[in-house]
Amino acid sequence: MLIKILREYLQPYKREIAIVVGLQLIGTLAALTLPSLNADIIDKGVLRGDTGYILRMGGWMLAVSLVQVVVTITAVYFGSRAAMAFGRDVRSAFFRRVLDFSGREMARFGAPSLLTRNTNDVQQIQMLVLMTFTMLVTAPIMMVGGVFMALREDVGLSWLILALVPILSLIIWFILSHMVPGFRVMQRRLDTVNQVLREQITGIRVIRAFVREPFETDRFAEANTDLTNVSINVGRWMAAIFPSVMLVMNLSSVAVLWFGAARVDSGAMQIGSMTAFLTYIIQILMSVMMATFMFMLLPRASVSADRIGEVLETESSVPPPKDGATELPGRSTVEFEDAGFQYPGAEHPVLCGITFTARPGQTTAVIGSTGSGKTTLVNLIPRLFDATEGRVLVDGVDVRDIVPDTLWDRIGLVPQTIYLFSGTVASNLRYGKPDATEAEMWEALEIAQAREFVEAMPDGLDSAISQGGTNVSGGQRQRLAIARALIRRPELYLFDDSFSALDVTTDAHLRHALESVTKDATVIIVAQRVATIMDADQIVVLEDGGIVGLGTHDELLKTCVPYAEIVDSQLAAEVS
Repeated sequence: MLIKILREYLQPYKREIAIVVGLQLIGTLAALTLPSLNADIIDKGVLRGDTGYILRMGGWMLAVSLVQVVVTITAVYFGSRAAMAFGRDVRSAFFRRVLDFSGREMARFGAPSLLTRNTNDVQQIQMLVLMTFTMLVTAPIMMVGGVFMALREDVGLSWLILALVPILSLIIWFILSHMVPGFRVMQRRLDTVNQVLREQITGIRVIRAFVREPFETDRFAEANTDLTNVSINVGRWMAAIFPSVMLVMNLSSVAVLWFGAARVDSGAMQIGSMTAFLTYIIQILMSVMMATFMFMLLPRASVSADRIGEVLETESSVPPPKDGATELPGRSTVEFEDAGFQYPGAEHPVLCGITFTARPGQTTAVIGSTGSGKTTLVNLIPRLFDATEGRVLVDGVDVRDIVPDTLWDRIGLVPQTIYLFSGTVASNLRYGKPDATEAEMWEALEIAQAREFVEAMPDGLDSAISQGGTNVSGGQRQRLAIARALIRRPELYLFDDSFSALDVTTDAHLRHALESVTKDATVIIVAQRVATIMDADQIVVLEDGGIVGLGTHDELLKTCVPYAEIVDSQLAAEVS
């Protein structure tokens, strides 16, 4: 998977990669030239006392060094640009894929894991790419060139290269074989830490209300300790790499001096050549060490690539149609034809045999006990899920055959879990209509019974809204979300338990104000409170995923026992 991701997302940067390889080749050749020049200075300049030769060759060394510095800096510049652009493209592709996911895929991966994959995992691969351009490209050139130049200086000591390189490679392989499994476990443990932390931040009020701080502290400590233990284990193996490499390099220096001294003494080798050979063998081992550093990054990057690829290769369970309808003939009549939905692997369906029609100019209400499938029913209309049996139609067209933008353009959705984005009141309202004027926003707020509290805010429409809308009450969040849907003036309104946080008076005023706006639209309301839906044109009563009653409030009181029980229980609660 790592190779596949690198091949696909580095393809647009072939020019930069070619420049990096070319410059690194020049820089490495310059680095390999310096020891030979130094050997000539020693053998032909220092030993003979030729100051002019020393100055001339010293000038050449300075020139070669300058070339090496310039080309290396330029190579790092282009390599960094390519690596950062690669990371940007992968994150963008990941983000676009997640935006296409349905609720099923979101539940499968989970928000904490998706966040980790799009940040930490992408960063691991990006770091691998960066280090490849700055280090790994030079390693094979340095190794091959170093061997050639070392043999050029003296063939008699070449057996040291054949002995030291395999020893170093064997040590590195042994250490890495113990590190790779640890990296896989680390990423899973990191997901767990993110999940626990995210839950605790989101549910901080609940934690404090039930005095569960000690329990949550222990829960986080357990997840944190698990991650720490794995990281320490991997870190111990990682810490062993560089001392092992340095040990082999120091032993190689001693070996070259020991055996080289004998060859110098016998006249088979010059002092300058021995010095150059020592430098070359250090360069060879340095190239192995650079490759080692890359191999340290490679296992973790490979694990991260697998996790990213898993998301990128997951197709949405609600794919857009190839030749979908871009226009609908009517005013968004919604029909359920024996529709049902079942989660993968579940023993029983959430919905089954759902058949009814919601027409323009009418309000259709859905009521039932908790877990009866009300929210799932509403989610089938905008294709947050796809029906696993039967059909859901809008204006006679199956929603699976409608272009998503065309379908969504007709819908004003107020979900059960209200979410406001960080920004201002105005920016949140403009999610519904980007070009909305102030007059349109105030009108939507007035209908949603939100104008009064927005006017009371310090900056009115420009008042700050925190992430999730946590700086306003639950009822205020609901009213702002309703205003966000109203400002679009859609043909189909979906209110999923959107009045639960409102008091009875505000609820009544809001529903009365909605009548003039929604009189020509199709309105579907999911509610727990009978008072909210008793005036609906038709009420759908759900129980255990099926329809057990369909009619008006008065009709259902006579014919539907579950509905009558709901009414009686709520009336009894009000009386008490």
